[in-house]
Amino acid sequence: MNKRDLLLGFLIGLATTLLGSYIFITFFTDFKFIAGIQILKSQGSLGKIITLGSIMTLIAFGLFLKLNKEMMARGVLLAVIVLAILTLFI
Repeated sequence: MNKRDLLLGFLIGLATTLLGSYIFITFFTDFKFIAGIQILKSQGSLGKIITLGSIMTLIAFGLFLKLNKEMMARGVLLAVIVLAILTLFI
């Protein structure tokens, strides 16, 4: 059960980051999502978009802590750490 909750929290962390990036690109730029990712990657701004998108994971993290789902909250935190490392290499 613990590994499953950790994995579920990790996947939710990745999904909320993707959702946050999607919201930022579609509402605050003039690009469509896929084209926006390609253009922002060529400009070297993709890491910044991922970082802004990961702000949405704060909501999931706080919600899991409020519901006493500590392992899921750890999974969300693990997703943030993995995305931070990924952002360093982009």
